[in-house]
Amino acid sequence: MTDSPASNSTTPVSAIRKIIHLDMDAFFASVEQRDNPAYRGKPLVVGGTPDNRGVVAAASYEARKFGVHSAMPARTAIQRCPQLIFARPRFDVYRQVSETIREIFFQYTDLVEPLSLDEAYLDVTSNKKGLPSATLIAKEIKALIVQETQLTASAGISINKFLAKTASGINKPNGLTLIPPDKAESFVETLPIEDFYGIGKVTASKMRELGVHNGAHLKQWTEADLCRTFGKVGSYYFQIARGRDDRQVTPNRIRKSIGAEESYAEDLNSRQSIIEALGEIAETLIERIASNKSSGRTLTLKVKYADYQQVTRSRTSTESFTEIGNIINVALELLDTTEVASRNARLLGLALSNLDCEREHEKAQEEYVQLTLSLA
Repeated sequence: MTDSPASNSTTPVSAIRKIIHLDMDAFFASVEQRDNPAYRGKPLVVGGTPDNRGVVAAASYEARKFGVHSAMPARTAIQRCPQLIFARPRFDVYRQVSETIREIFFQYTDLVEPLSLDEAYLDVTSNKKGLPSATLIAKEIKALIVQETQLTASAGISINKFLAKTASGINKPNGLTLIPPDKAESFVETLPIEDFYGIGKVTASKMRELGVHNGAHLKQWTEADLCRTFGKVGSYYFQIARGRDDRQVTPNRIRKSIGAEESYAEDLNSRQSIIEALGEIAETLIERIASNKSSGRTLTLKVKYADYQQVTRSRTSTESFTEIGNIINVALELLDTTEVASRNARLLGLALSNLDCEREHEKAQEEYVQLTLSLA
């Protein structure tokens, strides 16, 4: 199968893009198995603890066979797999490996958009080596990753970000999947609705209740009906149901924070109810941290009182916040600096900033400036 733009008779050749989505296979867990022979072939998770604290940041493929996955509470993971091995995260090592992988990407294109430490989009429509095939580029990159890191990656290749991201998850691990232009719509029509990137579990469940089980069903809805039912995001659903996605690959995209918040129909009028609500928000936050494969050193508490006045309180730690217990403890200390003891709350939120990826970007910028000055 080729990835020649000529295979699509409805789109001008000049408009066809070649997008690759590269996703490392069970990244954190694979690094740990690479570096510790005792972990190889064993069900392993990174994050959480054997005494049922925290959540899973990554799970090896051996652990996934038991239904263990990232963002799962440790207590659930150990119930599903009693022989599970827990490894503490080593973010400094993961960042080093990530830097090596990105240097490989830059051998082919400067249009690299990292999504996290272990995945990125590449626009190779025009590439530094003048290769005509995005599939060939993806194969070369995968081979170089194995050569440089002894780890495997899966690649998805197509005409836009949505299709490339979807394709990369089809044949994991160590997969390579191409969705050519003339197969885009037919591919999407058979795609189960829960496999659409950008449609979460809650929305997928709602769609199934409405009789939308795959792309073909979604395609039957008008854009107006989708927006009426799902809000502004309905326009996005309308486009991806037809395999369309005009988003550009944006280099050096840096996420500034990861957060979770909740508004309440009835104001929280006791400290105990607020503490319980914060615990639930912290659980959501730690799941998002695991999902984004990141961590941050600055925790911010947001409180909106019943009269809509909003306050924030922050604390920066020397170590990254990776455990839910630590997040809750600091959140409660920040809570005591607010007026929730005497004022009702209608919104609570927690956010982590000063993220790993942001600090790495700043470090790279600083090194670039130093290098420039030394060459001047």
